[in-house]
Amino acid sequence: MTNRTSRLFARRYSAAFGVSIAEWRVLAVVGRFGGLSATAVVERTAMDKVKVSRAVQALLRRGLLRREGDAADRRVQRLALTEAGQRVHAGIVPLARGLEAELLAGLAPPERAALVRLLETLEARLAAMGAGPEAEGPD
Repeated sequence: MTNRTSRLFARRYSAAFGVSIAEWRVLAVVGRFGGLSATAVVERTAMDKVKVSRAVQALLRRGLLRREGDAADRRVQRLALTEAGQRVHAGIVPLARGLEAELLAGLAPPERAALVRLLETLEARLAAMGAGPEAEGPD
């Protein structure tokens, strides 16, 4: 189901903004949290390092992301949205939220609340089993 949902989201915003699923995930977390290293993006998205690296490189080439040095640790490069990246992020967020609302419209409010609780329980169980967001492996 998650792959089908991702593909549906991708079809809707890829045509309008020309970004892949992986690129959108990177834009989303950098836009939300700002100043993340690529390693932190991997942790927050639970995507494979290679997939994040490729998405970051594509976004850098397109001028949607930029790298900034970390004042405290020169070895770390932080990612930030450029002005163009901010525009894409600002355009996709309402589209994604609208699609999410459309997807959940078939559920009554108590069903939505139950779904959120169940998903949180499964996330906690995955983390307890060693499959937290930082776990490596295929996306």
